[in-house]
Amino acid sequence: MDKQIELLQWKEIADTDFTHAVLTTKYSWPVPYAIVSFHCQQAVEKFLKWFLVLNNIEPPKTHDLAELEKLCETLEPQFSSIIDKCSFLTRFAVRTRYPNEVAIEKQDMDKALEYTKSIRDFFHDLFPDHFEELKLDGMTK
Repeated sequence: MDKQIELLQWKEIADTDFTHAVLTTKYSWPVPYAIVSFHCQQAVEKFLKWFLVLNNIEPPKTHDLAELEKLCETLEPQFSSIIDKCSFLTRFAVRTRYPNEVAIEKQDMDKALEYTKSIRDFFHDLFPDHFEELKLDGMTK
């Protein structure tokens, strides 16, 4: 696959997951905290894997954001600033999609949204040529 197409696909999937998370909080009642948090985790996972592909590294098949962040950090030390957020978001990976695995409260979801937006902004700031700022109902995406 052409590298530019692959990079675009990683970014589009990440943006779509974040968009779904934000829109779900606005248009679903009751708000499904686990689903929103899952999409936040997925968005960050795809942003991190995008960076690896950008640097000609095949992303490992893992949902552990801290593991992915550490790999990214070996290439770009600024990634160390997002390790705590990545560690927090990892808990919302696939386990949230099964019954009785992870109890997620509103404050967890709110933090997941905040951290995901912060990490998305981190990518935008570090790679402005690749990430355009978009608006989503008053929330910068």
